[in-house]
Amino acid sequence: MNIKIAYVALASSVILSCGTVNEIMKGVEEVLNETTGTTNSIPSNLEIGNGLKEALVKGASDGVLNLSKAGGYLDNAQFKIPFPKDAEKIESTLRNIGLGSEVDKVIVSLNRAAEDAVTQAKPLFVNAIKQMTFTDVKNILMGDNMAATNYLKAKTNSQLQAAFKPKIQASLDKVNATKYWTNVINTYNRLPLVTKLNPDLNSFVTEKAIQGLFTKIAQEEAAIRGNPIQRTTGLLKKVFGYADSQK
Repeated sequence: MNIKIAYVALASSVILSCGTVNEIMKGVEEVLNETTGTTNSIPSNLEIGNGLKEALVKGASDGVLNLSKAGGYLDNAQFKIPFPKDAEKIESTLRNIGLGSEVDKVIVSLNRAAEDAVTQAKPLFVNAIKQMTFTDVKNILMGDNMAATNYLKAKTNSQLQAAFKPKIQASLDKVNATKYWTNVINTYNRLPLVTKLNPDLNSFVTEKAIQGLFTKIAQEEAAIRGNPIQRTTGLLKKVFGYADSQK
């Protein structure tokens, strides 16, 4: 006898002793759910599509949420935005003459601006996920740990640049980064025998914020793929369990 039918029959015989049709149907449904919801069962194309999209929305949302919190960039060495590379000489010079606190104000404000702006990413990610074809879904599901991240990067990077830049500028102004940066640059440029510098702060912060965002998305993707505990719904367990079995 088919094992699923046997389970159903067993459940039915037990529940019959309780007497009601509703109880019988509820018991049968529970048994069927248990036997068809395992990670070893083969998901339908619809389940594969919905499961992967659910995972991507979860990963993208969690990534954006974590980075948008106070300290999301600033308090994590992996994401913290430093002084612009072509302005490192400015940083070291000003620290050497006792103006380290002014430099620190700039660094804090850069990261606050990134935390403020990164919320712009979620609707762009969700829109890209909704537009995925089934071929995209299959390629991502069976791909490596960066397949979804690379897909989102290819689909949204230029949009993120366009969305982030005005938001970053507004954020830089809001957290006084522009003021602190101007003060630091002017102080440095007044020093004798230095080459005057003024890097594009907006472009620098935008690029670093987006780099950090995709690093975080990649971590979220790897967690869902590699850690069954991160598969928090039956659909995620079924779809990614099936993907695991095919690799």
